[in-house]
Amino acid sequence: MAYSTKMQSIKRKDSEQFYVNFPMQAARMLEFSAGEQVEWSIEDRETLVLVRKEAPPSPLKKKRRTR
Repeated sequence: MAYSTKMQSIKRKDSEQFYVNFPMQAARMLEFSAGEQVEWSIEDRETLVLVRKEAPPSPLKKKRRTR
């Protein structure tokens, strides 16, 4: 699954920043919450990896039963 988005540049008096919008559909599927901390990791010139420090547990993972 892929979502296309554009880089945005914000130029201020003393600085310039780039912004990337995260699609709401993807955020909902991943159960992101407002203000959640994430970290970008640069793999190479084509690949950025967004890492969540505290992701909720996956509902798809099977739980192991203990005896």
